[in-house]
Amino acid sequence: MPISIPKENASVADQASLTFESPVLTKPKGGSDSGPTLEDLSGLTKTVIRAEPNAMDPPFGQALAVGDMLLCGQRPGEWLAVGEASDCAAFVDGLDRSGHVSVIDHTHSRAMFRLSGSAAPKVLEKICSLDWSDAMTPTGAVVSASVAKVTCDIARVDSDDGAPAYLIACDRSFGQYLFDAIADAGTEFDLRAL
Repeated sequence: MPISIPKENASVADQASLTFESPVLTKPKGGSDSGPTLEDLSGLTKTVIRAEPNAMDPPFGQALAVGDMLLCGQRPGEWLAVGEASDCAAFVDGLDRSGHVSVIDHTHSRAMFRLSGSAAPKVLEKICSLDWSDAMTPTGAVVSASVAKVTCDIARVDSDDGAPAYLIACDRSFGQYLFDAIADAGTEFDLRAL
């Protein structure tokens, strides 16, 4: 099936308008309403912005809500904007692009999942060696780690009810494998895949 490739100068919104197909093609059945949930959010727009390390907030290692979008300081001088295409495009259009600033749409090259619920930290502890306690990774924390042997960027953004929630992003090619690995790690906690 042919797809149209946007021109070099196409806007972020134009690039995000390409038809998106999730890397997660199958989801395990089961789980309960009281257990943690695993949701495929790969269709959200994911825009990487690179600039001078102190060019904008939040700093490295922290996440900040900007309207309906989330901005994660995932590396020194590198931010990941996550949200609807129009929100990310409006944010990028409002940036001061003078100097050394680059903007790259990673929507189609990255998978993203949300693991949420009171047992979510315990699920992550089974497949990742980081300390997921509130003291080490409070809400708003952004880290990079190996999750089930896949390099991931993770932002803790708790649910409105205060339950722990993690946005987990990885290369698209690992999407199905990582989704299945997280779901398998959550089986004993009655994880439900959405």
